[in-house]
Amino acid sequence: MKKSTLLRSAVLAGAAAVCSTSASAQETQAEVKEADIIVTASRSGDSVPRSLVAASVSVIDSEDIEQRQIRQISDVLRDVPGIAVNEVAGLTQLRLRGAEGNHTLILIDGIEVASPFYGEFDFGTLIADEKARIEVLRGQQSALYGSDAIGGVIDYRTMTGAEAPGFFARAEVGTFESFAGAARFGGKSGAFDYVLTSALTSTDGTPNARGGTRNIGRDSASIGFIANAEASDGLSFSLVARYAHNDGEFNNSDFDATSPNFGLTIDSPGTNFENRSVFGRFGAELDPLDGKWTHRLSVQFANTDRRTFSGGAPSSGNRGERLKGSYETTLKLESGPLEHRLTAALDIERERFRNDDPSGFAFAGERQVDNLGLVAQYELLASDKASFSAAIRHDDNDLFANATTYRVQGAYWAGSDTRVHAAYGTGIKNPGFYQLYGFVDGRFIGNPNLTPEESEGWEAGLIQEFAGDQAKLGLTYFSSRLKGEIFTTFPAPDFIATPANRTSLSKRKGVETWLEVELDTAWKIDASYTYLHARENGVEEVRRPDHIASAALNWQSPDNKTGVTLVGRYNGVQQDFAFTDPSFVPVTVRLDDYILVNLNARRDIGNGLQLFGRVENLFDENYEQVFSFVSPGISAHAGIRGSF
Repeated sequence: MKKSTLLRSAVLAGAAAVCSTSASAQETQAEVKEADIIVTASRSGDSVPRSLVAASVSVIDSEDIEQRQIRQISDVLRDVPGIAVNEVAGLTQLRLRGAEGNHTLILIDGIEVASPFYGEFDFGTLIADEKARIEVLRGQQSALYGSDAIGGVIDYRTMTGAEAPGFFARAEVGTFESFAGAARFGGKSGAFDYVLTSALTSTDGTPNARGGTRNIGRDSASIGFIANAEASDGLSFSLVARYAHNDGEFNNSDFDATSPNFGLTIDSPGTNFENRSVFGRFGAELDPLDGKWTHRLSVQFANTDRRTFSGGAPSSGNRGERLKGSYETTLKLESGPLEHRLTAALDIERERFRNDDPSGFAFAGERQVDNLGLVAQYELLASDKASFSAAIRHDDNDLFANATTYRVQGAYWAGSDTRVHAAYGTGIKNPGFYQLYGFVDGRFIGNPNLTPEESEGWEAGLIQEFAGDQAKLGLTYFSSRLKGEIFTTFPAPDFIATPANRTSLSKRKGVETWLEVELDTAWKIDASYTYLHARENGVEEVRRPDHIASAALNWQSPDNKTGVTLVGRYNGVQQDFAFTDPSFVPVTVRLDDYILVNLNARRDIGNGLQLFGRVENLFDENYEQVFSFVSPGISAHAGIRGSF
């Protein structure tokens, strides 16, 4: 695939222009250190110390992203307990604790970014900003966030101009004719801070069909702007705008029943996709009583447009729009070492959908769904020793039955080095548009009688510190069950795919464990392991490996000029569906386990410049993340970055 020369030139030209402005305007500024706090676990608008968050939560900070040279956020999420990743051209899915890909709420700078049409976010469209932070909150969170949060919440937040001021730029080249570039400029002037970011990745790709020769290329680009302003004491405003596009090629399956490759992915020249997304958010916060009673108002939107083409002509497409307004108010009461937080929230949301099926088979009219959500939350923080919170939410939906969800959780430091925590919660997930009204050219028939999926689950765990806080070990047991799971049926005599609600329970349970060790200023180890037992009526669920593990070893030279990072990721044996039967009813197949190893290195050369390089899939592992889709082999990349 030809590279997006225009986009590449625009990114580099923008970086050069900003660099010139930055160099003349300011000297190098130190980055504001990220605090060990969690925002996602509460609707109060305030952060909670990570040590007091009762839910299972993981944090990936900007240092992790930089050291592991992450270019696509889904790669670093493989290092988080409980997350399984499956990637093919045009769709990168995440399954959290065995939940479906559309069961996890995704936030980017406070904006819900899942496609309103599919109800799912494609992580292949999210290019990493090295000055960013990710929070992964596991477990049912519908009591705080409504539908989509059965598995948990992933919150990606770009650091503001006040947190990371100055100019940053990066450019690299690599095998498969790949290129990646990024630029960022941020700062603070009085009561106003701002940041402008841009990023681009481009590759000619590699074949992804077994025995195929057609390279599957892709171009991805994004640009974002964040601004915050303090209008007066106690009154502040925020603005977020983001645009992303993702263009690439893909291959189809062979549906010729007489072919020896029937049901397998085959080279399909002339097939490609185009995805466009525009997001925005405006917020205002009023704090008239010095933090004791806050009011927060926000309005956000998300517009997505997806198209696929075959032979130069449109083959499928869809559009989605989401408009959401929220009001939150929190009252804080302090009594000695105790802090009480009482929060009430109102969410008003409208989603619109349209299927642009060129075949004329699927329903192509516009539909919309309105939802009103009411939230009440109580939080108790007992100094640095304990915490407790309870939340309840009621959703009034004009298409589906109204639902009430809740969550309770608590954490307690049993000693100076041991913390125990437990939680119980419920969740819901409303059917998506394509599930209700169908997809394209008769291959997927909608079912307007679908009902929301319902989930409940609990967890219990502990965190043990060693040698002060130089080493931390976490262990959590979790269990959940899903009622009314939406799955695809193939009823006789036509065997055409159509969704339905299961009458049996889907049960998931497992163990998550993680380890963080800082041996000294030079060495750091991060490791995680997840055991998952996911069964539907006794049958193992697909794309949910029983075992997932990750380990990252980082070394930094005493002068902080040289660094090396080694990352290993293990994905266990998993089941998948294969459409290799002429009836088109899927059969279950086994996908082998695999280990991916990346080796990264970096060297400061002075004047704010750094050379870096990495080798991905160091041992050239041959593996499939989805049946019959071959993943890339070994690759090498090198480049330069600068901070001013």
